[in-house]
Amino acid sequence: MNGNMPDLTVQPHEGSQINKVIAVISGKGGVGKSLVTSMLAVMMKRKGYHTAILDADITGPSIPKAFGVSGMAQGSEAGLYPMKTSTGIDIISVNLLLENDTDPVIWRGPIIAGAVKQFWTDVIWENVDFMFIDMPPGTGDVPLTVFQSIRVDGIIIVTSPQELVSMIVSKAVKMAEKMNIPIIGLVENMAYFQCPDCGKDHKIFGDSHIDKIARRHDLEILSVLPLDPELAVASDNGNIENYEGERLERIADILEKMLAEEIPARKAAKPAPAVIIEREGGNELKIAVASDNNQVAEHFGHCEKFNIYVADNGQIVKDESVPNPGHKPGFLPVFLHEQGVDVIISGGMGGGAIDLFNENNIEVIVGARGDARTAAEEYLKGELKSTGSVCHEHQHHDECGH
Repeated sequence: MNGNMPDLTVQPHEGSQINKVIAVISGKGGVGKSLVTSMLAVMMKRKGYHTAILDADITGPSIPKAFGVSGMAQGSEAGLYPMKTSTGIDIISVNLLLENDTDPVIWRGPIIAGAVKQFWTDVIWENVDFMFIDMPPGTGDVPLTVFQSIRVDGIIIVTSPQELVSMIVSKAVKMAEKMNIPIIGLVENMAYFQCPDCGKDHKIFGDSHIDKIARRHDLEILSVLPLDPELAVASDNGNIENYEGERLERIADILEKMLAEEIPARKAAKPAPAVIIEREGGNELKIAVASDNNQVAEHFGHCEKFNIYVADNGQIVKDESVPNPGHKPGFLPVFLHEQGVDVIISGGMGGGAIDLFNENNIEVIVGARGDARTAAEEYLKGELKSTGSVCHEHQHHDECGH
């Protein structure tokens, strides 16, 4: 199935020159991912490289504060320009586009993902050796957009010692592997605290599990970082560029070799699939087709039933149908999500329903016609594309799923 998927990568701004792109990700928040991103940019800058940070954490941006950068990014007819830190690191963040950096960003997932893509396509990144992308935690819309749209050369995964965090990190590892993005390795943050009085190391968050994760996924442990109050203060005060601690040298060595093209990617680059969904059933895919008399329904909310086809390795192995339980506002996307549906196919659909399906990690194909099973088979062959057909016939909380 993946072989039929189009290459969704987009080009950066025509005025940009970007060499290596490194994404810093984590399975959950609060593990110091933004801190590691900042430290990497500072370290490579000190080594004489031009570095940049694309802050993709739209709802929780922290990069400008760590560098003490404020104000509004400027642009021209040509595009938007990143702001520079005191040592010349280029950064862009949603906080640099808001009049008040404490204003919340209350956007739906697809809009957030679109904003991140614009940071790549609309910002003029000049002569960048290393761009570090500070990703939001998890495996939702923004990571999907970044990995599909941007040519990422490698991923660094940040974790902390807790067992729960380590389990979640495995999801991030698997997502990166499925998206065919090379994983450079793992960084464990907050691994211990060194008492300034007795000099002993104390494991505040318990024993580390990073060795187990590294062995399970055949990954390198790049660095194990302690809880460092001085680093936290430097970040909070916007002085991270003045922090002198160096604990990421192994990563610097790898990045320099990557720039010199001395080491190949761990996997050959391939176009990322259009949608990646974490499933219990391995390669199984569940496709729901809104139907009337086994024909693709013209209006999603009005359909008689949903024909559900279970596919394994690109072939339909089971089919069933469930009656339309009713088109109460916002109900159907949640209902189909609970049925384990991965893809919904329909003739037309309201924009609100499309947003809700996206939030539930269900791919939407609209504009389909004809026999319901045939539509599902065409999708599996990569021959059915969404036309973006949105219903507008209902004026308010319309019956197409708003």
